[in-house]
Amino acid sequence: MLVTITSTAPPATDLGFLLHKHPDRAQSFDVAVGRAHVFYPEAEHDRCTVALQLEVDPVELVRGKRFGGKDAFSLAQYVNDRPYAASSMLAVALRRVFSTAMAGRCDARPELVTQRLSLRIHLPAVSSRGGAEAVRQLFAPLGWQVDARVVPLDPHVPEWGDSAYIDLRLRGEQRLADALNHLYVLLPVLDDGKHYWVSEDEVDKLMRAGEGWLSTHPARELITQRYLAHQRSLVSRAVGRLAEVDGSEPESLDNAVLDEDAKAPRSETLAQLRRREVVAALREAGASRVVDFGCGEGGLLRDLLDDPSFTEIVGADVSGRALRLAERRLNLDRRPDSQRARVRLLLSALTYRDQRLTGFEAGVLMEVIEHIDPPRLAAVEDTVFGFARPVTVVVTTPNAEYNDRFPELAAGRFRHPDHRFEWSRAEFRDWAEAVATRSGYQVRLLPVGEDDPEVGPPTQLAVFHRAEVAA
Repeated sequence: MLVTITSTAPPATDLGFLLHKHPDRAQSFDVAVGRAHVFYPEAEHDRCTVALQLEVDPVELVRGKRFGGKDAFSLAQYVNDRPYAASSMLAVALRRVFSTAMAGRCDARPELVTQRLSLRIHLPAVSSRGGAEAVRQLFAPLGWQVDARVVPLDPHVPEWGDSAYIDLRLRGEQRLADALNHLYVLLPVLDDGKHYWVSEDEVDKLMRAGEGWLSTHPARELITQRYLAHQRSLVSRAVGRLAEVDGSEPESLDNAVLDEDAKAPRSETLAQLRRREVVAALREAGASRVVDFGCGEGGLLRDLLDDPSFTEIVGADVSGRALRLAERRLNLDRRPDSQRARVRLLLSALTYRDQRLTGFEAGVLMEVIEHIDPPRLAAVEDTVFGFARPVTVVVTTPNAEYNDRFPELAAGRFRHPDHRFEWSRAEFRDWAEAVATRSGYQVRLLPVGEDDPEVGPPTQLAVFHRAEVAA
């Protein structure tokens, strides 16, 4: 996999300052699917070219099981285009290697960040669902001159016809940060198939990389749908945030799905799987009255509201904005009175006792505790397990050991910038067992997602049940 970026704006070697990569040095970086190499084939005053080459480790690609899972055709893991055609893997490598440049930072020469450079970008093999026209549809509105040529299956046997790949060349006057972000978002959109879990964090990544251009792009619906792997809940969230930028009606964007994408397969995201497992634990406990502590934008609340067995549902959060988004996400104004009567949204902080949150059969802390500073966890424990004291408490949190399986994460990084910690399986087990002992609960631990034999599942779940009720 290869991409070259050429600047012809003298002094062209300023490209090295912007990329934080010296033209005289070749550098290599580990990424989740292999190794990325950065080098400069040319570095002159009038012309400077940087190349990023991604060598994909085919064994690691098979271990990831994102392309061609266990139920797929047996040779699919070995006979595919993934190591060669530009896709989400190259986008991840771009972010890993050029993250500072993508963020628009250049401490050595800050004046360069705002300069529009004469840039040329070449990708010899791009996987494009929609062919050359899709490439032009995505890049041309951003000010690029697009030369998209379909690669023949075999230039020596023309009767075999064309392949599904594009030899792509872009020319334009662009800020380097903008150019990199265009590639980061649009390469996986063209390929229409990411090689890693598409979680709620992807919405934040899309908003950051698309800042300043996505909200006005004529193909933004297509971009949002494909970038978020056709996951309707994530698309709705992204659409709502785009609507806040330009004042559009979220519903009009959310419903503007192209016919070709309406039939696209939709794999279950980790967020959806997590909610499904939480709902299953609540059903198993026989709970009908549930409080979601730290409900955020209401993803779990919607699943609970759609299930008539949950007769009273309360979503509590410290963020008024999150509660407003939850209300919009639940479409309460469009639901019948019987459904609206089953749900309440309350502004409440987990570190303080709130009488309104007592007396429920079950409580949920889904992806909440890791957002709390460790010294304040004792206050949350007192609020939930000591004061509110539901019969059943369901807690989920990321498994830090699984982070090695996420290509976006460098060693030691958390899955979300607001996380205060992320626990290993042993750390979560120790915390859960200690809370259960102190509070008079019994606890059992369950995996959420594929339980990797080396690092465990991506999410860990604990079900607490009040001991005196169990007895």
